[in-house]
Amino acid sequence: MGSIPEKALGSTGKAIPLVGMGTAVYRSAPSETKDSVLHAIKVGYRHFDTASVYNSEKPLGEAIKKALQIGLINSRDELFVTSKLWGNKAHPHCVLPTLQQTLKNLELEYLDLYLIHWPLSMKPGNFEFPVKKEDLLPMDYASVWKDLEDCQKLGLTKAIGVSNFSSKKLDDLLRIATIPPAVNQVEMNPLWQQKKLREFCTEKGIHITAYSPLGARGTPWGGDRVMECQVLKEIAQARGKTIAQVCLRWIYEQGVSVVVKSFNKERMKENLAIFDWELTAEDIQKIDQIQQFKGVPALEFISDEGPYRSLVELWDEEIQF
Repeated sequence: MGSIPEKALGSTGKAIPLVGMGTAVYRSAPSETKDSVLHAIKVGYRHFDTASVYNSEKPLGEAIKKALQIGLINSRDELFVTSKLWGNKAHPHCVLPTLQQTLKNLELEYLDLYLIHWPLSMKPGNFEFPVKKEDLLPMDYASVWKDLEDCQKLGLTKAIGVSNFSSKKLDDLLRIATIPPAVNQVEMNPLWQQKKLREFCTEKGIHITAYSPLGARGTPWGGDRVMECQVLKEIAQARGKTIAQVCLRWIYEQGVSVVVKSFNKERMKENLAIFDWELTAEDIQKIDQIQQFKGVPALEFISDEGPYRSLVELWDEEIQF
């Protein structure tokens, strides 16, 4: 298996591998996560995506430690590790201790990328999932982002960014940021192509990482629409590829990185076999015409008493088809 292509993140000096492994697990034991990450490192993955809310930081850290011990990698520097700040800790003066706890969980000295998970805060304290609507609060963007900037200046993370931010929310953040966000991690797949957001991020020098590239099938927040899409099935059959490979190749051809979660050993390898072939112009035209459907609307963050009273307020104009 050849090495995974990378893309430089602005002026950070870091390069992000364009395919990574997601660890947003649902009903998975920590030992399964650890074993799966170890196998992923063995077959060539170098980018790993976690978050405090996933409960996968500790098993990811254990897997990295084991990989170093048995010689799968020679240095932690060979890996790109992303984690995220959950809303209950997205408050002034909470960011630094929260990142320090994440590093303790991972047994690492630094992250490669630290993201604000959602553009909102929650009542401080232990997080609960699903989120209680009465806990939803507006975020003090200026103070929280400054704390992230301080974390980068301290060397605790090499780059900082956001997740689930619309173009409008990114624009608002850019107006107050000293260090601009390097990455915006968002839902993206052939059924939710994010064309407007991609144009905005390209213009502003913000790299996009795609999550739910296959529709998050088998999770409470995902569904079957991507993997059951007839257009994608026909392209996959004609090209002798899997539907997953067609989706991942399409994302790669957009200049976007992707985190894909599979603990199945064969699919882990298949998901990396996307770099030695291309979609045809006809394939791309067919994908461009697929009816768009947002698989992760995040209705749990909509509340008459919270910062967002409608999906349009949360996603701005990008929720429109």
